[in-house]
This record gives sequence, structure tokens and C-alpha cells, in this order.
Amino acid sequence: MSSRIGCRDLRVRGHGRELLHVPVLDVAAGEVLAVLGPNGAGKSTLLRALGHLVIRSGGMHRSGDVLLDGKPAGARELRAAVAAVLQRPILRRGTVAANAAAGLRLRGVGRAEARRRSAPWLDALGVGHLAARSARTLSGGEAQRVAIARALAVTPRVLLLDEPFAGLDATTRADLLADLHTVLAGLDTATVLVTHDRHEAVALAGHTALLVAGRIRQLGPTGHVLDRPVDADCARLVGFTNVLPPAVTGRPELHVARPENCTVGEGTGLRVPGTVRRVIPLGGTTRVDVDTAAGTLTCLAADAGGLEPGRAATVAVAEADLRSLPTSPIPTNGAFVG
Repeated sequence: MSSRIGCRDLRVRGHGRELLHVPVLDVAAGEVLAVLGPNGAGKSTLLRALGHLVIRSGGMHRSGDVLLDGKPAGARELRAAVAAVLQRPILRRGTVAANAAAGLRLRGVGRAEARRRSAPWLDALGVGHLAARSARTLSGGEAQRVAIARALAVTPRVLLLDEPFAGLDATTRADLLADLHTVLAGLDTATVLVTHDRHEAVALAGHTALLVAGRIRQLGPTGHVLDRPVDADCARLVGFTNVLPPAVTGRPELHVARPENCTVGEGTGLRVPGTVRRVIPLGGTTRVDVDTAAGTLTCLAADAGGLEPGRAATVAVAEADLRSLPTSPIPTNGAFVG
């Protein structure tokens, strides 16, 4: 598929330093790309740069090309093609229906027609029954649904989502995630989702980019990126937080493992002795931290089995759950790791 939105040598500078540099990035029509990274990695900066929301203001400067359908696009073209949803939805005074129609109204669509075209999106996002209510009375989850409906109502060629699930309780987040999955699956829109949660990437995105310190370290199909990190930073991002050095494994490569794949006590594969540091019930699972020669290893267990701080314990990781980190150089920014 051809690229709908992309960039070439995209850079953002601010506060006397380079905040973002992405040599190459392409997102096809109908594709959802998740941009996963820690706080301060430049995720929101990338999103704003793609939507031409970062200009010569606030001490920030953007350079390079943003491409729309493969051709360099200016601010006017991008603003006509792009709709964005931010972490904290900004709703105007007035009803839910008026807010959902606001994007169309700004594009010159008449009031009645704008409401007619936006109403199905309120229904699709599960808030159609709130159309007559004041937007100021909505819960956080309801407000975010209205903001997404407003963005989709303008039939954008590109949809930018900046952590749309941030600040929502677990139940509300899960419901919105499911509804958004259904909605996006039926669109021809190129979508870029910024998140720090790999589970959101799995639920929504066919491809994922891992952004670290303003650079894309890894990019490819979501399943591959989340299962085969290319370096220690990427490994931490996708949940491989237990690091096992050669001195512990007896192997030349650095290995990593997820806490949910580590057991305390019984287990086959790699076994690392240590001492229980702390045991924390999490409701349904128990976190067990074990001090070992590899540092503190974390295990998530259904049953802590009477473990307590100070007790000797062995962390076991099955061979199939270990990942070795490549010794070859990290792929260049924007490289496809397939």
C-alpha cells in the first residue's frame, strides 16, 4: 500500500537541542501505527510535527518534509487532511451534539448538515444518547468519546491520537479501547496512535514504532516488535524488564525476560538463585522481587507460595521465554525491522 502520511528527515529543535529526528516514516491508508515510548521520548512532538502543530513558536522549530500521499505538504494541506485527539479533550460550551459537529462547522458545513453527519459517530462511540446533554457534565471517558467522534466526523485522511486512554479508569479504558478497535477497522484513514502502553498497541495497531530519546529505534509489525526487541531500551519498553547478563547465563549475549514469564521455585530452563526482597499482592497476581547476581529480578505469580522477604528462592525462566539481544548495530531511525 502507498503512504498516506509520512516524513523525510523530520527534525524538531527546541530549548537549544534537537528533540526529534526521524529520517523516514510512512503510514498507509487504513493502517494504524502505534508510537510507543517512555515519557519525554518525543512521542507527542512527533505527532504534532506530523500534523504541522509544531511551528516557529514556543521556542520550537520544525524542519524536513511531511508527506501527504507521497508528496511534501504544507500547513494548509495538512490541516485540511488531519484530525487530532489529544490526551485531555477540549470541549466547548454547549451540547454534546454541538461539540461533535464543531469540526465540520469550522470547515464551513452548515449547522443542520454538520449535526446530521456527526450523529452516526456519536452512536458508533456509544454516546449518541447523550447528544442533548451539556458537554460540561460529561465524565472523562464520555468526553474522550465525543472528542474522537468530532475528529472522525470530518472524514480525515489522517487521524492523530495522543494517548487517548490516559487518565481513564481500567473499565472505561477497556470499553473505549474495544469500541475504537471496531471503529478504526472500518476506516480508510491512516492513524498514528501515541501510547506508553504496549497492550494498546497490540489491540489497535498493525505496526509499532519504538521511540527513544527522539529517535525511532525499532519499527515493524506489532507482534514482531513486541516479541523481538533489538536492544535493552526497546526490551524495557515492551515489558522485558528482567535483564540477565552473560555472567549469569553463561552465554555471550545479553538476555531478557518478562516478569510474567518468570517463576519462583519450580521451573525448568535458566535458574538463578537469590533472596526474596519483597512480596506485593496485586489482586489476582503477586509480584515477587528476588535479589540475585543479575540484580533484582521480578516475577508475577498467581500464588506466592508462602514466600517472604529474606527467604532463599530461585528464579526460573523457560528457554522459550528468554530473548537474546542482537549484538549487531541498532537499525537506523525509521528502519523496518521485519
